[in-house]
Amino acid sequence: MANIQIGSLDFPKVSEQPVEIVERKGVGHPDTICDALAEELSIALSEMYRAECGAIMHHNVDKALLIGGVAEPNFKGGRIISPIEVYLTGRAINEINGKRLPVEELAIETAHKWLKENIPNLDIANHIIIYPKLKPGSKDLVELFERFQLKGEIPLANDTSFGTGYAPFNDIENIVYTLERKLNDKEFKKEHPYVGEDIKIMGVRNGDSIRITIAMAFVDKYVENLDDYLDKKEKVLKIANEIAQSLTDKEVNVFLNTADEPQNNSVYITVTGTSAEAGDDGQVGRGNRVNGLITPYRPMSLEAAAGKNPVSHIGKIYNTAAMDMAERIVNEIEEVEEAYVYLVSQIGKPITEPQVCDVKLRANKDIKGIEEVVRKIAQEEIDKLPETWKKFLQRHFRLY
Repeated sequence: MANIQIGSLDFPKVSEQPVEIVERKGVGHPDTICDALAEELSIALSEMYRAECGAIMHHNVDKALLIGGVAEPNFKGGRIISPIEVYLTGRAINEINGKRLPVEELAIETAHKWLKENIPNLDIANHIIIYPKLKPGSKDLVELFERFQLKGEIPLANDTSFGTGYAPFNDIENIVYTLERKLNDKEFKKEHPYVGEDIKIMGVRNGDSIRITIAMAFVDKYVENLDDYLDKKEKVLKIANEIAQSLTDKEVNVFLNTADEPQNNSVYITVTGTSAEAGDDGQVGRGNRVNGLITPYRPMSLEAAAGKNPVSHIGKIYNTAAMDMAERIVNEIEEVEEAYVYLVSQIGKPITEPQVCDVKLRANKDIKGIEEVVRKIAQEEIDKLPETWKKFLQRHFRLY
């Protein structure tokens, strides 16, 4: 049995405190692009290893760097002067029994596929260059991984680390997450092709008043001139206001591209729909946490989950496990209003034996009456950990 501790949340709900801050970086943000390319590479490697070796082999490809390019956007269409560069780096087994495995070719292929599907205005041939730099892992970590993986035993934690999770989302968290997803929905883009994928949303609540600030890269070839930009911006702002207000009873004010200076013809237009073309760089782990948000008023781990191996890397599996555990506790136990979960590993020990699983509850009754059912749910989620890798390969978790 795992060391499961159950206690009470003895501070006011975040939603009842005077101030709250929530952020989400959309699919086209340079940091999110890095997360996505790292995670898609991990999935591709896992599938290749299973086909070639019958098991997922050691890899951690959670180090990716995007160096922004140089662009010259213009109404009706601009140009890319210098391409975006992406370095996909990390550790991956590249040879099995003398047979070379095409890990770097796979990295390029996987990156191109994701970019074509998700950043449609980015010309893969001319706007971006992918540099894969993947080498085998250290002998001790590879041996630690193989110690259980090839024997079919419970995985051993490959790091001493922790994961956190909480449930449920409150109003401002729902607004920030849902708004970005709707504005980046492919059906929405069919009606509004001028809306780029680089959408960053910051939510700030002061008392009962919520302010939502959206930075949205418009695609220049779909914008005729300054007046057309301002007209399209107003349309999007109206839609965003309607979406946000539908998710709360609180007062909501939405702002879009507040750095614009129309009088100086300075507005946020891009050639590709992402600031990566010129305005910003990116890196794995600087974006959304495993719940899709950045929430400084909630428990968070700074682990870069994307790209880590899905079998034994605690920075990945404990964060998603903590999130699943918290959601189950809130959804299945009527008396629980809120749950925070903290899981801590010890390197070399089975992932099903955390040093501690600390569950903090906010309930409408004495928690002693529900401790056993909470403990049962927590233990069930811990027992599932050796099979969690399947969920990552199925993209059950949204890590970017």
